[in-house]
Amino acid sequence: MQKNIWNKLTYTLVGMLILISCTNEDKSLPILGEKEMVEGQEVPHSIPDFSFVNQDSTIITNDQLNSGPYVADFFFTHCPSICPIVTKQMLRIHDAFKEENLKLVSFTMDPKRDTPERLKDYASKLEVDAPKWHFLTGDKEELHDIATDFFNVVIEDDEAPGGFNHSGKIILVDKNRHIRAFCEGTDEEDVDDFIKDIKILLSENED
Repeated sequence: MQKNIWNKLTYTLVGMLILISCTNEDKSLPILGEKEMVEGQEVPHSIPDFSFVNQDSTIITNDQLNSGPYVADFFFTHCPSICPIVTKQMLRIHDAFKEENLKLVSFTMDPKRDTPERLKDYASKLEVDAPKWHFLTGDKEELHDIATDFFNVVIEDDEAPGGFNHSGKIILVDKNRHIRAFCEGTDEEDVDDFIKDIKILLSENED
């Protein structure tokens, strides 16, 4: 009797291991964010239309980014706190996927100072350029508003370092404008896991 129970338990554990293995092989990233109601139907959260100017003074919209996934963050060039840390991690991602169909997009929180010329200089010092990595500027209210769609917080605060309270999230967006993953750009281990998520999404696009 005990042998039969043990055999049954063994078969069950083996079956669970097979199921877990199959699940990992077929792993896909979820669509994140609260669903929205459109004409009475629930639809997944998506990044709304935007139009900003990059470091080359070229207008960049969603249409320029829909050939594949992209990674986004929010920063400003004179940030004395977390931005340099996050940018360092963005540069890691850039180098890891230099030959892949993945773009990077950095939205400035301080368009008054971060003109296209200043962003061009910033990108040059990082030794990166468009169209692989866009640094975007434009209307301040539009930039701050769209930050929430990317799960980021941007608040002007004269007492905060650099004049802004902001989060350091890095966001992964698919070609359909859906957010599929995010990480804390100040946490290197979190970014390591995020890089794995990027690989999963890129493999989805190849299917």
